[in-house]
Amino acid sequence: MNFKGVYRILGFVVGLEGVFFLLPALVGLIYKEYEGVLAYGVTAAVCVLLALFITKVLVKKDSVAKGFYGKEGFVATSLSWILMSLIGAVPFRVTGDIPNYLDAVFETVSGFTTTGASIVRDVEVMLHCNLFFRSFTHWLGGMGVLVFILAIMPMAGGSPLSLMKAESPGPTVSKLVPKAQKTAIILYELYIALTLLEFLLIVFDPSINVFQAICHTFGTAGTGGFGVLNDSVASFSDYVKIVTTVFMLLFGLNFSFYYLLIMKRFKEALHLEEIKWYMGIYFGAVILMIADLAIKGYGLGKNLIAVFFSCASVMTTTGYTVADFGEWPTFTHVIFFTLMFVGGCAGSTGGGFKVARILLLVKQVGRDVRKQIHPNRITTIKADGKAVSEEVLASTNRLFITYVIILALSTLLIALDGFDFQTTFAAVMSTYNNIGVGLADICVGDSFAMFSSTSKVVMIFDMLFGRLEIIPMLLLISPSTWKK
Repeated sequence: MNFKGVYRILGFVVGLEGVFFLLPALVGLIYKEYEGVLAYGVTAAVCVLLALFITKVLVKKDSVAKGFYGKEGFVATSLSWILMSLIGAVPFRVTGDIPNYLDAVFETVSGFTTTGASIVRDVEVMLHCNLFFRSFTHWLGGMGVLVFILAIMPMAGGSPLSLMKAESPGPTVSKLVPKAQKTAIILYELYIALTLLEFLLIVFDPSINVFQAICHTFGTAGTGGFGVLNDSVASFSDYVKIVTTVFMLLFGLNFSFYYLLIMKRFKEALHLEEIKWYMGIYFGAVILMIADLAIKGYGLGKNLIAVFFSCASVMTTTGYTVADFGEWPTFTHVIFFTLMFVGGCAGSTGGGFKVARILLLVKQVGRDVRKQIHPNRITTIKADGKAVSEEVLASTNRLFITYVIILALSTLLIALDGFDFQTTFAAVMSTYNNIGVGLADICVGDSFAMFSSTSKVVMIFDMLFGRLEIIPMLLLISPSTWKK
């Protein structure tokens, strides 16, 4: 293990977070929230000084390049996210908006992992600087903090792609262009462009002010879901809800799709199987829910936009809400549970198991069935016209098994709180898949504050496991990881 290389990455992360603390401090100045200015300003100064000590004194400049590969990249990523969350919780605690430090850590982890699960029952009483930072953590976590560092800082050795593999969701991570740094730049250019476009489309709507538009856009872009109003998005106009629905779906797409469009490789982009499955699952869920609500007399007039919005919110793991769907029929709840598991596309800001992995699992089942009919037939699984290696298939299967095991263990641990099964399982699915909304006792208007401290710790790790896709976090608890 190249410890000094890991330390240096952590130093850059701490310093970058210190710089980003200046933004909520500026918001505090604008709204004359001087306690917030002090909290974020002092924390920023401490972070920058600590970063300088780590990168200039504790480690050498070339430490990252020497033996820094997959293991180091995964460990550095996991520790970075944990450290960011522990530091990011400090201003919430200092300002008093979240008096309990564990709750503050829960809120910050939920922000960075783009989960959106909150322990705050009344967000409208929070300081503007804290509301801004909550939403900004979504935007940072959506594309990835380490991907941002790669975009602004050249890095030698084997580290760049290993960091992207650990932080970017999906079965595989490939470079859009030969250099990893250029890939990171392209990703953030696309990310920023889509973010600005959404903001410009909603900021002039009379139902939303500039501050709300900024925070709302951050939450949509990162598919996070922290709101600045207690009713999430319900108070905004139908126009804002429709625009939000479209952009939740757009941010749930694989960003390689946008790159192919920009490069005018339209045929290749439109033939991506994952995109077809993604849209097919979404519209299939919408049609089933509309039919169920119509048959059971819920009325489509007031629920039509809510159905399109809610399906997009759950599938992309954003977590915004426009209606109390806890009052909807059981069949719709089953659909929501299914969408919670599926999630967005690989290489998107969405969470969940990912459509690409669902596609590979289904194709493997199909191949096994065909083998029973034609035992001697050699069948190759293809995706987008290209053969998928057996290693990728085996990795998908292993991840699925690990995913189910962690899901079961988390449900057992949280069940000790004594809530009904639907509430317990929905809480695990919500945090593990980085969705943020639940069913039963944690629907609109309630929060995760009702769970015990032990359950909150479990859900904190579930959020990290879900965002970093299990393996980087498992490496932290493996004794062999820490051997030289």
